Amino acid sequence: MAARAYWKGQIRLALVSIPVEIYAATKSGAAISFRQIHEPSGKPIKYEKVVPGIGPIDTDDIVKGYETSKGNYVLLDEEEIEAVKLDSKRTLELLQFVDAGDIDILYYAKPYYVVPADELAEEAYIVLREALKRTKKVGLGQLSVRGQEQLVGLRPCGKGLVLEVLRYSDEVNKAANYFRDVGNSKPDADLLDLAETLIDKKSGKFDASDYHNHYVDALKRVIAKKAKAKGKRVLEDVEEPGPVSGGSNVIDLMAALKASVDGKKKAAAGRAKTAPAKNTPAKKAPAKKTAERKRA
Repeated sequence: MAARAYWKGQIRLALVSIPVEIYAATKSGAAISFRQIHEPSGKPIKYEKVVPGIGPIDTDDIVKGYETSKGNYVLLDEEEIEAVKLDSKRTLELLQFVDAGDIDILYYAKPYYVVPADELAEEAYIVLREALKRTKKVGLGQLSVRGQEQLVGLRPCGKGLVLEVLRYSDEVNKAANYFRDVGNSKPDADLLDLAETLIDKKSGKFDASDYHNHYVDALKRVIAKKAKAKGKRVLEDVEEPGPVSGGSNVIDLMAALKASVDGKKKAAAGRAKTAPAKNTPAKKAPAKKTAERKRA
């Protein structure tokens, strides 16, 4: 495998150990990267490591320090940090199993693919995968990577396993602090019915390829125009949002939902009228007229 492993070690479940390698499941998407430029000279700006009263210093002279009090530091080099012994540096022990729905979406941080390290590990790997599928559980454990111990969840994914880095509780802001002023009243039944109808109309299967980063495309257009303009200022046309209507929110919301639903119904009816009829049987003559033709 060409990619570089994020972590190598073993998954341990009781007395069973499974050698695995973990790889990043995501990558950076399309993006525009800018450099800071000194405008008068047109040259890129560089940043130097500087010590007050000394000036620029060599990066080889840099060590890590923990501030114990104002201006006082305990210094540690990389070997001293690496020497910290944690079982989770080489072993991911599955300590607990929970229902997937029990983990709030706020706790998920980043996914990784977990693959067996060799053919000998594959049998135990598959057993663990299938057991998680059948029980519909997520295995929880802790993993030490790059100077920090991460809380992680292990779940099945197709033919393999996915490890998801989870946030600790102190890394998630309490929702109550932000939603305390949101009312608890029940919504109007008609409004709720209209909203559900609109959701049903727009429902479908998720496909990430249906979505595209339009901002990157717009920036590329600006850059291309600027390159041709030879330094002249270029502004991309942007549609401004329409004015927000005043008045009762309930009336505005009801009208907007009705318009949305009616618009979709009209579009569907229009498509039905223009669509050619398929396998339409010929109309039969009324029975009375047929009998009259026979007597004649």
